[in-house]
Amino acid sequence: MTKIFCGGKAMSIKTSGTATPQEKFAAGELCSYLERMTSTAFDQCGEDYTGPAIAVGSAAQAYGVQSPDGDDAFTLKTVGESLCITGGKRGVIYGVYELLERLGCRFFTATCEKVPYATELVLDYLDETQCPDFIYREHAYYEHRRYTRFALKSRLNGANHPIRDEWGGHIKYSWFVHSFERIISPKEYGETHPEYFAMDENGVRVLTPEKNQLCLSNPEILPIAIEAVRKNLLEHPEAEIISISQNDWRLDCQCPECRKINEQDGASSGTLIRFVNAIAEALEPAFPHVTFDTLAYQYTRSAPTVRPRHNVAVRLCSIECCFAHPFEECCRDSNTTFVRDIRDWHKTGAQLYIWDYVTCFNYYPTPHPNWRSLQPNMRMFRENGVKGVFEQGCCSQRGSTDLNELRAYILTKLMWNADADVNRLIEEFTDYYYGAAGKYIREYIDLLCDTARKEDDHTGFNDKPLHKYLDKQYLDQYDDLFVKAIDAVRDDVIRRFRVEKARLSIRYMRFYRDFFEKGEPDKQELHDLFGIWESFGLTRMEEDASRDTTRKALLRGKPIGINLYSHWTFEGPEIL
Repeated sequence: MTKIFCGGKAMSIKTSGTATPQEKFAAGELCSYLERMTSTAFDQCGEDYTGPAIAVGSAAQAYGVQSPDGDDAFTLKTVGESLCITGGKRGVIYGVYELLERLGCRFFTATCEKVPYATELVLDYLDETQCPDFIYREHAYYEHRRYTRFALKSRLNGANHPIRDEWGGHIKYSWFVHSFERIISPKEYGETHPEYFAMDENGVRVLTPEKNQLCLSNPEILPIAIEAVRKNLLEHPEAEIISISQNDWRLDCQCPECRKINEQDGASSGTLIRFVNAIAEALEPAFPHVTFDTLAYQYTRSAPTVRPRHNVAVRLCSIECCFAHPFEECCRDSNTTFVRDIRDWHKTGAQLYIWDYVTCFNYYPTPHPNWRSLQPNMRMFRENGVKGVFEQGCCSQRGSTDLNELRAYILTKLMWNADADVNRLIEEFTDYYYGAAGKYIREYIDLLCDTARKEDDHTGFNDKPLHKYLDKQYLDQYDDLFVKAIDAVRDDVIRRFRVEKARLSIRYMRFYRDFFEKGEPDKQELHDLFGIWESFGLTRMEEDASRDTTRKALLRGKPIGINLYSHWTFEGPEIL
């Protein structure tokens, strides 16, 4: 048994004379939180101290405890009356947060932490090493991008979370997907070399900015691409991953040579993998630490017979899928083919990453019934050898509704351990974040998922909110639960604010159902909804347009702001 704080005595926190910046930060965090919990000073001592201590990082070596392999792995081990916390450059910090969570702390959001007051802190014997299920863990929710110290506490390490090096750093990306335009652009080569670009089914080389792809069978583009990638890596020596991937536009080159190669390789990804393999092979001697990443996306989603090189990562995208059901349980063709594709990519031996979707992008506040899909899908990723996961959620600055704080929390836990107890995590979060309203929030989640299942609804990443589970009769039932939730915290100002904000999803949905029925917005409700949305500090209601552009579109009888753009990759001023 380890007496961290007992009988008014606080254990010292020990670091070595060779402690890294990360180990020093970890020790400082541990000291800070233990002092908050106990309202007692904890001393930090050097390696000469001989009494019971919490040895952090390299100080654990004196107790015979070695750091596990991997930047993110950590070990917690009791040695006599002392406790050792050691790990990789991020792992040693994660180990501290793991200890604090075992002592009752919780890091729910950037502005909502549970730090209990304790008159005694005693732990049973520990001997545990943890490694994450996925070496790359990332999502797009606002708070973790804005507050990188919170991202660290959530054990995220991807490019969206630029964590300082002294806090353990993050996995650094260059050209984060859709990079063909940067490698060989029609603006530079279109007039002189149209043959560098993909041919459509009519035999025309497509040179439209951002709506083009490369003709990957053309041997002349490979040396140009190699030098473009080399130049970028020299300019970004910190990069650990560089993306060599198709533009965000569906155009599978139909030239005879590309078609021949893809038919030979059994999939439209054949020319892509050959192209990326060639670049990765050419640049590996100069950049042995770099992974060359590409997308298995839309027309390149199926696996070819050609094997990706050991330094090539394939990021498989689930964009066509239904998210109301776990991928392996859904009867929709898009899900069964996605499951087939992930298994086929796994068989190639690819270093496999995932780009997954966990919201409705055109209608951010829509109640999204994917709560029971998150864990089965994450387990399926792990079972098929996935090494990294990016969960593309609501990217709105200042956040949104649809319980995104909770969804982000659950996703971070599952990316670390796909077998985490999700029901317990939801209960802990809702009871603390929403207080007495928590039980009604859980009832709402259950009712939402039960209704979507009962109505056999399938939900995509960009669907219009016209599903049966969003019919007026069900919106009434959901809202009744929010009314009960508000009544339960009527005198609790902070938690009532959180519940009222979450309830905006239902109000938003009533407005949109009425809009789609009538073909025009209720002007009074449009005025009031956008006013209250703004009063909560919320910005976008959709991914690719500002709040004001969404309003302009509704006033013109169009449901979303991007309907006002000439195409969805509009690059002009955000507010028209």
